[in-house]
Amino acid sequence: MTIITRLITGHRNGKTALQQLLPITCRSVNIANRRYDSSYEVKPIKKVLVANRGEIAIRVFRACTELGIRSVALYSEQDKMHMHRLKADEAYLVGKGLPPVQAYLNIPEIIRIAQESEVDAIHPGYGFLSERSDFARSCLDNDIRFIGPSPDVMARMGDKVEARKAAIEAGVRVVPGTDRPVINVNDAKVFVEKHGLPVIFKAAYGGGGRGMRVVRNMAELEENFERATSEALSAFGNGAMFIERFIEHPRHIEVQILGDSYGNVVHLYERDCTVQRRHQKIIEIAPSPNLDPVIRDKILADAVKLARHVGYQNAGTVEFLLDSDGTYYFIEVNARLQVEHTVTEEITGVDLVQKQIRISEGQSLANLNLTQDNIRVQGTALQCRVTTEDPAKNFQPDTGRIEVFRSGEGFGIRLDGASAFAGAIISPYYDSLLVKVIAHASNIGSASAKMNRALREFRVRGVKTNIPFLLNVLENEKFLKSSYDTNFIDTHPELFKFEASQNRAQKLLYYLANLMVNGPSTPLATKLKPSDIIPAVPATTTTTTAESTTTTTTPNGWKLVLDREGPEAFAKAVRQHKGLLLMDTTYRDAHQSLLATRVRSYDLLRISPYVSQNFSNLFSLENWGGATFDVAMRFLHEDPWERLSEMRTLIPNIPFQMLLRGANAVGYTSYPDNVVFKFCELAKQAGMDIFRVFDSLNYLPNILVGMEAAGQAGGVVEGAISYTGDVSDPKRTKYNLDYYVDLADKLVAAGTHILCIKDMAGLLKPRAAKMLIEALRSRHPDVPIHIHTHDTAGAGVASMIYCAEAGADIVDVAADSMSGMTSQPSMGALVAALAGTEHDTGLKLPHISDYSAYWEQTRTLYAPFECTTTMKSGNADVYLNEIPGGQYTNLQFQAYSLGLEKQFEQIKKAYAEANKLLGDLIKVTPSSKVVGDLAQFMVQNNLSAKDVEDRAEELSFPSSVVEFMQGFIGEPYGGFPEPLRSKILKGLAPIRGRPGQHLPPMNFIQLKDELVEKHGEPVSDTDVMSSAMYPKVCDDFIQFRHEFGPVSLFDTRIFLTGPKVGEEFEVTLEKGKVLHIKTLAVSETRTNTGEQEVFFELNGQLRSFLVKDKSVTKEIKSNPKALKGVKGSVGAPMPGTVIEVRVQEGDKVDKGQPLIVLSAMKMEMIVQSPIGGTVKKIFVNKDMKLEGDDLLMDIDVD
Repeated sequence: MTIITRLITGHRNGKTALQQLLPITCRSVNIANRRYDSSYEVKPIKKVLVANRGEIAIRVFRACTELGIRSVALYSEQDKMHMHRLKADEAYLVGKGLPPVQAYLNIPEIIRIAQESEVDAIHPGYGFLSERSDFARSCLDNDIRFIGPSPDVMARMGDKVEARKAAIEAGVRVVPGTDRPVINVNDAKVFVEKHGLPVIFKAAYGGGGRGMRVVRNMAELEENFERATSEALSAFGNGAMFIERFIEHPRHIEVQILGDSYGNVVHLYERDCTVQRRHQKIIEIAPSPNLDPVIRDKILADAVKLARHVGYQNAGTVEFLLDSDGTYYFIEVNARLQVEHTVTEEITGVDLVQKQIRISEGQSLANLNLTQDNIRVQGTALQCRVTTEDPAKNFQPDTGRIEVFRSGEGFGIRLDGASAFAGAIISPYYDSLLVKVIAHASNIGSASAKMNRALREFRVRGVKTNIPFLLNVLENEKFLKSSYDTNFIDTHPELFKFEASQNRAQKLLYYLANLMVNGPSTPLATKLKPSDIIPAVPATTTTTTAESTTTTTTPNGWKLVLDREGPEAFAKAVRQHKGLLLMDTTYRDAHQSLLATRVRSYDLLRISPYVSQNFSNLFSLENWGGATFDVAMRFLHEDPWERLSEMRTLIPNIPFQMLLRGANAVGYTSYPDNVVFKFCELAKQAGMDIFRVFDSLNYLPNILVGMEAAGQAGGVVEGAISYTGDVSDPKRTKYNLDYYVDLADKLVAAGTHILCIKDMAGLLKPRAAKMLIEALRSRHPDVPIHIHTHDTAGAGVASMIYCAEAGADIVDVAADSMSGMTSQPSMGALVAALAGTEHDTGLKLPHISDYSAYWEQTRTLYAPFECTTTMKSGNADVYLNEIPGGQYTNLQFQAYSLGLEKQFEQIKKAYAEANKLLGDLIKVTPSSKVVGDLAQFMVQNNLSAKDVEDRAEELSFPSSVVEFMQGFIGEPYGGFPEPLRSKILKGLAPIRGRPGQHLPPMNFIQLKDELVEKHGEPVSDTDVMSSAMYPKVCDDFIQFRHEFGPVSLFDTRIFLTGPKVGEEFEVTLEKGKVLHIKTLAVSETRTNTGEQEVFFELNGQLRSFLVKDKSVTKEIKSNPKALKGVKGSVGAPMPGTVIEVRVQEGDKVDKGQPLIVLSAMKMEMIVQSPIGGTVKKIFVNKDMKLEGDDLLMDIDVD
């Protein structure tokens, strides 16, 4: 034995004599603490097992492959489809039957697999067993090298108390803390009483932020101790705590070290891990920006000094807290590779994993060219951990299938991941890390910019990620200036304000997938299918300018007059205009009448530039309000406000007109007055100009509210009188000429800019038109008169010519191919008839012909809603039944929905009877709906008018009828019919006066907050207004929009019935962004959960979706029927869906008390108790679908 050998082996503790003699760069510190054999032989490693999973396992496999070393993976049962097992040369199941985490903590089985696969060494990765000294010892005891520190050093450094003692021995400053692991909360209390608050609990045998809690007051101490202990026990198998004083606003600096088996230690500079959330690192930077060079040198020296003192081998991290005054404290050593080792590799060019393996082979740092002088910093690197956590929900982990994955790459970007691919399943069992993104550049600013760019390129669909949060951090001014501490995230709440990801492509594909599996989302009223054509849009005129050779000029129109001079001057100019002005209803009432209001924004917007170019002298376009508002959301799944705004953009020169139902706005009931005023304000802002204000009963107080609201919003007020009866028939005395003239006087006195006659059923015969308009014109010579009619009987053009000759200024028409029958008179016919006369409209027939051709083709797309399915021509029986044009079509489709299509003629006759029963009403929505609901109710239940009058007390009437009789939509001219009213109400209290005046103002702020809370996403003011009008319809629409995106971008055939397999088509998201979609296949088989997989190609990339087949899960039940003649056996009066059950079993009910609300299409019905008694049994529940006479409940008679 040489003198040197004796000097080395003669001291197992403390400094040896040799250490005292050699310079520090050559000293070997505490070598005798190693259990390794003292020889310096290099033993090559040929095969490595990684006792870990995911990203770090793949990181080690890659290092092994580059070194020519074979790799072995372990995988739990839950990880059998995980990428890491496929990246290794061999892979073996571990922990069969064990819980997911426990599988990777099963030391005996891991050793067995290592032995059976004949590996030379095991790399523990990070987490799991990486800091378990018993695992390291077990490896060595079985002649397997452990790639990491020696068991003794790991035990000492892994124990935060022992590590603290070692730091004190080495002369490194520490934070005041416990000198041993604490397992009892009473010991924690003793420490706090001695050292004060705040304190921090740390897992004594693990890291990564697990088992950490900060306590700032004694009341929280016990609960936080228990939570920290429980978390540590779960994560590391040991719940012992280390307690120390909590430094309030520090920076977190850690030093990467490497030590070999010969006592040599070097640092690879520091990392800044200050940006943390709940003690878990979010962004790591190397080197630490804005760190005083003097302090840096001291921290690095202390890290190396501590490592040498304990004889540290392999890779590790020495962590410090840096106070604002420059004082730093040692906190712990992580005796393993860190998640953030990547940034150190980027700035130093050192592959830490490869060096770990080489050191475990016995190589010295010098042989690896890792002397301190050779390690230099090049630039700055930062790492972001992209996790499957939802920052909007307090970083709640998200799980599921990754449907889309597109990463951000490019110069200066490195990605380390494992589960980051389309189709990967993110399970709830393991860490939520998806991929580590590392950016490297010359300075922190450039690296941050690269990171920002890369993260913005990411597209992850199917699971939530923290990318929006990371982007907010990267763009924060204090972060960019490196002016932060560990409380940075907690003190900057703006970091949690996110722009919602649109995710439009994925949502649209998901809509198509659902369509292809479950059929149309919009109920199709007939068996006809949309045509395959793409309607041709006629060309617009172009002109040459200096800037462009193909610029389309927009001719001036009446909109310019209105904007420049205001409503009063606009009305005056209209009155002074020579010739007849036209309003085109094609955009609203025409398709409401002919196609059940189903025409979509897509087709309206395509033709809009042509309309703007060629019909600039139109008085207005009627394009909004009325039924289009709720149908847009309910059936077309599009936003009516967006429709209005987009039309205004494309048609800037023609005034827009809407239908405002007075105090009912665009709804079917009364609203608080402030709702009507706010609605008009928002409509004007979105592009509306002229408000045609009417009331379904001509109830003046309701009309005046709407007029005031429209005027206050800055709109043109067009007070409308709804027309019914026949002023030319002296036998029709209720609604005679005096009635209309008197009402017109009151509207003019109230300040209407324009006077309108709204003939919604087409009852205004030519002779009656002449009489009425002449009377109004003589009475009000300076007020423009506007006539709206329907052509149901075929006399519309003649009547409008009579109106023009009698002094009307404006009449309504529709494109030729969208006119006639229940729609408006033909535009072309009227224009041709008046050409060359004093009433010449100024419109050109060729333009009208091109316009009509477009709509003729477009109409074929809406074949499922064609009124011509049953109605082949106009019908003069409208003079008998007085059904409004729009309602005529709706009644048809409701009849189809209820299975009454063969009884439609009977429904029309019942409509006339229902009208008489209700007192001969003005019939326009919503009063026409009351009449229509009663008519269908009569036909469905085979009731005559006499039956209704005789049995009214025992019948459960549609809710619209009951509410009408209560006075919810106003008071009809001539009053309510008695005694029918009292019989229908069954004791319900009627409302007197204007309904809206009894309603408290709506709190829009509260409603907005409720919508945000309900839907979990931002909502606009227009969303709030839509909800105020139609609460459930709006809720359903917002949910649909969130799930399926902007489906209004699809062409109509695709939207309604979906694409064909193999079909290719495009969807324009916005200018310059076009999706190319190809439908590939729909799987014929279903999963165990009833799902079918639908495959697409999107912009050349495969996308697939699992969609639940609703027909598989639908339960078909045969419901019992109500017993006829038994008063307590309450049956469904019609087929429909249960909307609400208002009583419970055992409740006492009175006769007439509401029991259940049913719905079919738009008609709702309140089923009232036929008797007083006790509810014995309820047979239905919410959303249950019923047939007529299905038993609803049994009531025991009192």
